[in-house]
Amino acid sequence: MPLAIILIHEVPSYTSDMSMTVAEVEQAMLALDQREIAALVHRGIQALDQDGETASQEEVDAAWRNELAKRIDDIQSGNVETIPLEEAFASARAALAAMR
Repeated sequence: MPLAIILIHEVPSYTSDMSMTVAEVEQAMLALDQREIAALVHRGIQALDQDGETASQEEVDAAWRNELAKRIDDIQSGNVETIPLEEAFASARAALAAMR
C-alpha cells in the first residue's frame, strides 16, 4: 500500500483581535502583480481621506485645471522663479540620497 504524505501550509486567519504587522502587509503586497499593487495603493490613499468623502473624476479634473491655471499665472506674473529641469532633477536626486 503506497504511503501518501500531505503537507499542510497553515495560513493565519486574522480577526478583529489580531492584526497584521507592517512587515506582513508589505510582504503580502509585494506578492501582488503591478495592477493589484496600484489598486491597493489607490485604496490606501483613499483611506487617508479624513472626511471620508470622495471626489468625482470631474471634480478632480476641475481642481487640477484650477491649480495649473494658478501655477501658470504665478510663473507669468513673476511670483515664482523657474529652474531648469536638470537642476530640479539633481536637487530631487540629492534629497533622495540624503534620505538613505
